[in-house]
Amino acid sequence: MPTGQDPAAADRLPLRRRLLPVVALLLLAPWAAECSWGGFAIDDFLLVLIFLGPMYGGAAILIRETARHLGASWPTIVLLAAAFGVFQAGLVDQSLFNADFLDDTQYADTRAAAEATLVPGLEFSLRQAFDYVGNHIVLTICAPIVFVESFLGPKRRLRPWLGRFGLVVVSVLYLLGSLLIFSDINDDKGFLASPLQLSFATLLVLALVTTALLPHWRRPGRTAGGAWRAAEQREPRRIRRVPHPLWVGLLIVLARFGTDLAPGWTGVGIALGIAAVVGGLLSYWSSGVGWGQRHVLVAGSASVVSAAAFAYLVPPYSAASPAAALAGDIAVTVVTLTLVVGAWWRLRASPAVHVAAS
Repeated sequence: MPTGQDPAAADRLPLRRRLLPVVALLLLAPWAAECSWGGFAIDDFLLVLIFLGPMYGGAAILIRETARHLGASWPTIVLLAAAFGVFQAGLVDQSLFNADFLDDTQYADTRAAAEATLVPGLEFSLRQAFDYVGNHIVLTICAPIVFVESFLGPKRRLRPWLGRFGLVVVSVLYLLGSLLIFSDINDDKGFLASPLQLSFATLLVLALVTTALLPHWRRPGRTAGGAWRAAEQREPRRIRRVPHPLWVGLLIVLARFGTDLAPGWTGVGIALGIAAVVGGLLSYWSSGVGWGQRHVLVAGSASVVSAAAFAYLVPPYSAASPAAALAGDIAVTVVTLTLVVGAWWRLRASPAVHVAAS
């Protein structure tokens, strides 16, 4: 059993209950990444879960388990999610560097806007990089983790779910899933990024992972060996009022609209500025007393809610019948409301536990 896991707690639960949140995250990550915003019609949902689950779900599980085994907090998860976003878009499907990537989809008309923010030398769109990596951070990794953890009781919420064998299995699943997508897209698109582009993406991934694993993000005075206890033993928290969770959600929704205020380099600058302000505010609020899992749930689910609301206005990647597209959008609404309401009800039924995000 790996360092950081409580053997007694693990032995109390049957295997089915220990694996249930793992399976839930494995399925929820690809759904949130590709379906929650209307990217696929309803008849493609199952294929998304089957083919993209190992890659997206595997990454979400590995990132979550890494942070929880180390006793690290949300900055580690966000940084690892950013590393995954760069790895996925830069090295696996290489959509970040392939200007033709969306040409055979119903989003071909976004190419001109993307080319307005090309980075000289590396030839990738900074606008697309912000969108691709940002969506992977929020939708693929953070929101699914928040949802699944919110459904668990406070004693299991921040503890690791898997031991060494489980982590090896998920790692192999993730690698195989990524190789499948790389091979499929390479055969379909016939594109391979240049050595300079691949080197840039690799170095950026390594820098993000290294930063994410710094001891600075872990609980003060804790080691990885005490991670499972650190989740429930709060460090002294600053005495300051924190906003109601719904105000946190409103901030996230407004920020989501704000990132699309303007095109070109001006729009990218605004989007980066908004992201920095929102990140700073969340870090500031989360260090105060009163910040709990309800705040985390609202912060993590607000982007999924706004994405689901706009699913009715965007087309799926591939042309689909109006009935299938509408059925998919309705299904997205139902699943999103079920997740949000169910997680909120579960938290109201559980004892209040304050959590630190930074």
